[in-house]
Amino acid sequence: MAGLLKPSSAEMLVSAIRAEHFNLPIHVHTHDTAGTGVASMLAAAKAGADVVDAATDALSGLTSQPSLGALVASLEGTELETGISLKEASALNEYWEECRGLYSPFESGQKSGSADVYTHEMPGGQYTNLLYQSTQLGLSGQWSQVKKAYATANHILGDIIKVTPSSKVTGDLAQFIVSNNLTEQEVIDKAHTLSFPKSVVEYFQGYLGIPPFGFPEPLRSHVIKGHTIEGTNRNSFEGRPGATLPPLDLTEAKEILEEKWGARSEYRSGAVEIRDVDVMSYAMYPAVFDEYMENVRLYGKISYLDTRTFLTGMKVGQELSVNIENGKVLIIKLISIGETNEDGVVNIQFEVNGQPRMAHIKNKAAGSESIKRPKALKDVAGSIGAPMPGVVIKTIVSVGDTVHVGESLLVLSAMKMETNVFSPITGIVSKVLVAAGDQIDIGDLVVEIDEEMKK
Repeated sequence: MAGLLKPSSAEMLVSAIRAEHFNLPIHVHTHDTAGTGVASMLAAAKAGADVVDAATDALSGLTSQPSLGALVASLEGTELETGISLKEASALNEYWEECRGLYSPFESGQKSGSADVYTHEMPGGQYTNLLYQSTQLGLSGQWSQVKKAYATANHILGDIIKVTPSSKVTGDLAQFIVSNNLTEQEVIDKAHTLSFPKSVVEYFQGYLGIPPFGFPEPLRSHVIKGHTIEGTNRNSFEGRPGATLPPLDLTEAKEILEEKWGARSEYRSGAVEIRDVDVMSYAMYPAVFDEYMENVRLYGKISYLDTRTFLTGMKVGQELSVNIENGKVLIIKLISIGETNEDGVVNIQFEVNGQPRMAHIKNKAAGSESIKRPKALKDVAGSIGAPMPGVVIKTIVSVGDTVHVGESLLVLSAMKMETNVFSPITGIVSKVLVAAGDQIDIGDLVVEIDEEMKK
């Protein structure tokens, strides 16, 4: 998935498999991050692979798959000729070239291949996501450090197999290392006091299973000390986590969703049909599913909108046809967008099938001011700073509470990376300077603890 398969390695691997298994279908998949994908797929084909993966030219290269057109053209006139017409493949590619233009706001900004993937081993699908995520976390201009830290994080974790979700663990740890300006040795030496991302703690607890060569010790013991698995008094799994997973009552889960979002919910006007696929989504990702359903309740089925309108919105004077069901088309025309009033609300005038309408929309950017927060004192153990920038999900402690080493103080979230902030000392909470919903930056003072003097 990282595109680490070099041409010589592809030939060696496929040849060895083919020598042992004459009739086994061999299907090879790789990414093109370093730019060697086409050469590797050609080498695999010549060594006996039956299928190699490629992408239409407009969507190929970089962290995607190798170019289909390049493979087709390279094999023309050989015994491995694909039978695909380059002319027809190019005609299909023209469609995807236009489609890609619609999604240009979401391009990662990656301009060329990068051979340093052979060093950091970052999967192609994660490479572009992490590039964007790092920028949003305030690490803009530090991408090269993030890539180096990814290799460091991989080494710290035990040189693990990096696919979702283990690759996310590695990426979260890499960004944590860069954000806090840590070295590999400092991560190991300070593991018992650092507030690692939740994904890293859960990895060491065994939520993803047990790596083939085990966990690195004593790092693992230091990271999970003070953490328990929800519903148990244990701090780690033994063996496969799924083996002790309680059975899920799908009927009961559907009943819960019916009460919360379906016909029996308080939002009957906006109630939706609860499908089996919704039950499965809720079972696997309950928080994400609830967030999605909240958006559906607020905005309806936005799938009726075309891609460009969804991504960029309408312009004044623009008219839009929305087909909501067979024979039912809404003609929507945007008439005007007013100024933000003193309450932070913008009046939107539009027409639906020629009938004038008005909507009052809250301008989320209005009146927003950046709050200057005090920074934690690095040399004071009880001065607790945010380990990552993000939004406070919840605070767990209050002023006057007694806390112990490793006890969770609050939970932060940024770009799908959740982090618990833990107490590095035992003492009494003297100040809690943040609340749920607050946006904070790295190093911002969040909690102060008066350290308990040892007797």
